Amino acid sequence: MFAGWKKHKFLFEELVKRDFKKKYKRTVLGMGWSLLMPLLTLFVMKIVFEQFFGRTMSHYTTYLFCGNLLYCWFADATNHGMLSLYANAGIFTKVNVPKYLFLFAGSVQTLINFVLTLLVFFVFCAIDGIDFTWKFALLVYPIVTLMVFNVGVGLVLSALFIFFRDIDYLWRVFLQLLMYGSAIFYTTDRFSPSMQTVFACNPIYRHIAYFREVVIGGAVPSLSTHLVLAAFALSAVSLGMFMYKRYNTRFLYYV
Repeated sequence: MFAGWKKHKFLFEELVKRDFKKKYKRTVLGMGWSLLMPLLTLFVMKIVFEQFFGRTMSHYTTYLFCGNLLYCWFADATNHGMLSLYANAGIFTKVNVPKYLFLFAGSVQTLINFVLTLLVFFVFCAIDGIDFTWKFALLVYPIVTLMVFNVGVGLVLSALFIFFRDIDYLWRVFLQLLMYGSAIFYTTDRFSPSMQTVFACNPIYRHIAYFREVVIGGAVPSLSTHLVLAAFALSAVSLGMFMYKRYNTRFLYYV
């Protein structure tokens, strides 16, 4: 699947530049929106939910920001990935290039946006009185696994969208459900053991919980947590690569 990567390196770089310029074209704030939108969302959620869930919780703003940060990255990356093939049909129907390049280029753009927001997150942690320790270096692990997971889900969605345009509407509904089911603004300790199992099967919640355990709890997540995150990432990207390999030639007939 990745044969000839060096051959198409220039195209990949140009796609990243194009997607970045396209995203902020005709906007006054430009890249500033990458920082402003998560902050505005955080502000709204804090106003709405703090009175219900944050009264007795210390560092609630950081708790909320952890959830919002990772969920928004997943939503942005997968939405972009879903449309990556269809939006670039005019290129790959005329030129023989690896189709995954379009999704990878978009993934780089969303990763840059995430890193910018992550820097703001660290500023909020400092304001909220969070102690910065060596354990913060562990956050690289869930960032890498979620990045791979995002790519895998994006590959699956982009392939499905070529064949079924309904995926766009279904995915919007699913993301809404996922937002409420990932414990972004509430804690999970009040739920039954069966519900705890449901949360444990949610990849986004597991990544959010990892962040919170390190940042707020100051703890090192267990080995099983690391293995679960790796399993989520590898499963998603393996399924995505399988779909691209199997349906690669059929994409041309449906765009």
